[in-house]
Amino acid sequence: MTFIKRHIDHDLTDLQLIKKYQENGDTQFIWDLYQRYLELVYGVCLKYLNDENDAKDASMEIFEVLTKKLKTHPVENFKSWLYIVTKNYCLQILRKEKHIVERQTDSDFVHSETFLHHDNEFDLVEPHANLYNCMQDLPEGQRISIQWFYFEKKSYEEIAMIMELTKDQVRSHIQNGRRNLKNCLNGKDNGST
Repeated sequence: MTFIKRHIDHDLTDLQLIKKYQENGDTQFIWDLYQRYLELVYGVCLKYLNDENDAKDASMEIFEVLTKKLKTHPVENFKSWLYIVTKNYCLQILRKEKHIVERQTDSDFVHSETFLHHDNEFDLVEPHANLYNCMQDLPEGQRISIQWFYFEKKSYEEIAMIMELTKDQVRSHIQNGRRNLKNCLNGKDNGST
């Protein structure tokens, strides 16, 4: 995948570029930052969307998402945060496509006799919503580590490399995150450690 490349100030860190953008709103800072990770974004989009053109479109749309989110969103590790934003954006696209297909078959489902037996399915949705809400309340390092370890099936070593942490720090994030999730799901205060 080829994109037009402009000057990237290699002297500035990711966080410095974000800070400059937040200070003056010049999207060139975000573009310079984004180009550092454009291949990563495209790769993630291609993995989830399985279509080169859709992946290219999504890669460019994610830049627009970044210009909005980075105005106020605090980011500790841009690369790992960008990975999660990209993955969530692609999953959102897939959900929209799935929703369109589901709407076409809804009328058949409503008129079927089995519809009367699906009341209990709503009971299954609530635990997933609770888990999602508790995940959002975790500190960023814990949330990202848990997402990669449990949902992306990445090893401690892979997570440590991506997040630029030690393996022990990743292990600590996962252990503390699991404990905080358990407390949150059991209705206790999410004391972030």
